[in-house]
Amino acid sequence: EVGRHYQWTDRLHWSDDRICEHLGGPVWLWLLSVRGAPAGYFELARSDDGGIEIAYFGMLPEFVGQGIGKQMLTRAVEEAWALEPIRVWLHTCTLDHPSALPNYIKRGFRPIREEKYLVEHP
Repeated sequence: EVGRHYQWTDRLHWSDDRICEHLGGPVWLWLLSVRGAPAGYFELARSDDGGIEIAYFGMLPEFVGQGIGKQMLTRAVEEAWALEPIRVWLHTCTLDHPSALPNYIKRGFRPIREEKYLVEHP
């Protein structure tokens, strides 16, 4: 549900076995709850170069726009650095929420590359 509005579809086809395999790797999941209800999550993953990627970060739609994402991203960054990586990084794209990139920049991230793709529709 976190990524439904942003076309996060890359894991929808995963089987239960594939999910278990992924979770057995060097990944960490954090769930944000508000008054006992799930509100968002982030996933940290160790990359081959010794860095930590904030692989997923998102809020459920009913919690977007309340400022909670700022606090959750701060926590994600703190938890990532606590794993003593050589770098902490993430990807974003124009499909993400319009506040995503400004939030990342305010938490110390900086853009290092911009890519453009031509998508052909059948």
